[in-house]
Formats: sequence, structure tokens, C-alpha cells
Amino acid sequence: MDEWRPVMAMLVFNLISAVMTALVKEALQQGLNSLVLITLRQLVATVFLAPIAYFKERNTRPKFTLDMFVYHFFSAALGAALSQYTFFYGLKFTTATFAITFANMAPVLTFLISIALRVESLNMKSKAGTAKILGTLMSFGGVLLLSLYKGVAVTHAAALSSAHHAANSSQVGTTTDKRTWMLGTVSLLANCLFFSFWLLLQSRLTKKYPALYSSTAIMFFFSTLQAGALTVTIERHSSVWIVTRRLEILTILYSGIMASAAGFLIMTWCVHKRGPVFTAAFIPVIQIMVAIIDFFFLHEQIYFGSILGSALMIFGLYLLLWGKKKDAAACCTDNKQVDEEADNKQGATS
Repeated sequence: MDEWRPVMAMLVFNLISAVMTALVKEALQQGLNSLVLITLRQLVATVFLAPIAYFKERNTRPKFTLDMFVYHFFSAALGAALSQYTFFYGLKFTTATFAITFANMAPVLTFLISIALRVESLNMKSKAGTAKILGTLMSFGGVLLLSLYKGVAVTHAAALSSAHHAANSSQVGTTTDKRTWMLGTVSLLANCLFFSFWLLLQSRLTKKYPALYSSTAIMFFFSTLQAGALTVTIERHSSVWIVTRRLEILTILYSGIMASAAGFLIMTWCVHKRGPVFTAAFIPVIQIMVAIIDFFFLHEQIYFGSILGSALMIFGLYLLLWGKKKDAAACCTDNKQVDEEADNKQGATS
């Protein structure tokens, strides 16, 4: 039972993320301002997680210095404010299935940036290194397919909302539709870049400030202030802050409590139990769940280009993760051999 708990936990996390993506897509289409959503979502997450962090880590929390302030400020900007804004902006001009597919690019981009910054090593002569390269190339091939090739519709969701599509087709031309789709794609790619830089920043921040609950609560608080300031600067009308529809309220509460606060706790627990490779391997499952919700509840079309591009991206991701796992295993083996040799030398000397 203990072996299956992380699996069940990640499936719950995937379901939470899939429902959140579908809710946000529908709420944005009904007129909810994306910056207001980010601000209120982070505020809800702060209020939810702050008491937990205070009582759980009150005796182990490190001192909050100016250096930690700078780290948390940029962590909030990259991981919450900017990444969420670009994701919601891209989601507005694409579909929920398409948007969540780009989340699979985050491990690949993180790997490439890590190599460029020499955080990650790459041995091209080993099987693991070859798998990393092939996985990266396949993932980027999938992204190009998703961005440039839409293909024919393989579902008949349009029949469920034919009047809606007929009205749109009379007002929106093919050229305009392609431009908005490309704009959404670029925004989602920016989201992956921000998230990748955030992951690299977090790898240093967790070492300097190991109180994970407190660090996340502080990040949520800073991102609330950042998103709020950006909203006040861009949106001059105070009416955007008025949230009255049930779907909008539900989306804000759900994304704050479940997707941000609870989702982080689940992922942290799974990383602690089974490691980051195991946790990252479950990301593509979100896409399958979103596709089901997208088709049956939001009546979105599923296109051949999306299926082909998604398959390439997911297979490339698993190749990359397999290569990283092999590298980690080889590194552990080498360390053990070095320790054994050192012990043998000490024994011979004595």
C-alpha cells in the first residue's frame, strides 16, 4: 500500500490541475480578468498556507535576510506572477488541451538551460546522453507540430455547439484565427521558459532556505503584491475587481486552495517519497485528463496535429527522464566505488 500512495497522490494532483485548467478556460471566456484571477488566487493560497507554515516550521524556520528577500521576490515573479499570466493569456487564445500540452516542455527547457549554465552534465557517448538528446529533439518536434500544423478535426464536438461556431466563423477570418493561435502558442512557450528559470532558482533557494512551507507561503504573498500592482497599473477601471459570477468565485477559490496550496504539498510529498523523476513523469497524464474534460464538457475540437504533436512531445519527455534517471544511477554507483576505494586505502594504511 505504501508503494501505491505516491502514485495515487500524483493522480489526484493531475486531476486537480486538469479541473483547474478547464475552470480557468471557461472563466476567462466569461470575462474574468486574468490578472485579477492571479492576484486573488495567490491571495487565497497565502491565507490557506500561511497558518500551516507558521505552526509546522516555527521552530525550524531560518532567519529571513535581505538575500532571502531578493530570492523570494524573483521566485514569486518567475514562478507565480509571470508564469501564470503567460499561461492564462495563452489559454485564452488556444484550447485547454493545447495549453496543458506545453507544460510537458518545462522539463526539456529546464534541461537545456541547465546545460547552458553548466548545472547539468551531458555525456554524448553514453546511452543516457543519447536518450537526452533524442528526447529533446523529439519534444521540440512535437512543439513545432503543435504550433504550425493544426490538421483536421478528429472529433465531432462542433455538432454540439454548431450555432456557436457558425457565429464565430462569420466574424473571425482564417488569418485572424491563425494569428491568435500563434500568439497563444508564443505566450505558452514564454510560460515554460519562466517556469524553467523558476525551477533552477528554486533548486538554489531550497538549499539556502530549507523551510519549504514558509518559503512557498512567502512566495505566494509576494506574487499577490506583484500581480496586484500590475493589475492596478494596467487595468484602470475598478470594476474588474468585482467578481459576482459563481463560476468566477469557484475558479478563484479552487485554483488558490487546491491547485496552488494543496497541489504544492502533494508534489513536495511525492518528490520526498519517490524523487523528482517519478513526479515529473506524471505530468503528461494531466494532458489526457484535460483532453477528456475539454471534449465532453467544454465541447472543444481535438485536432490531428494536436494528437501527433502531443505523442512526439510525451515520448521525447520520457526519453529525457529515462536518460536523467540513468545518469543519476550511474552517479550513485561511481560515488559508492569512490567511497569503497577510499575505505580500502585507509584499511591498507592502518
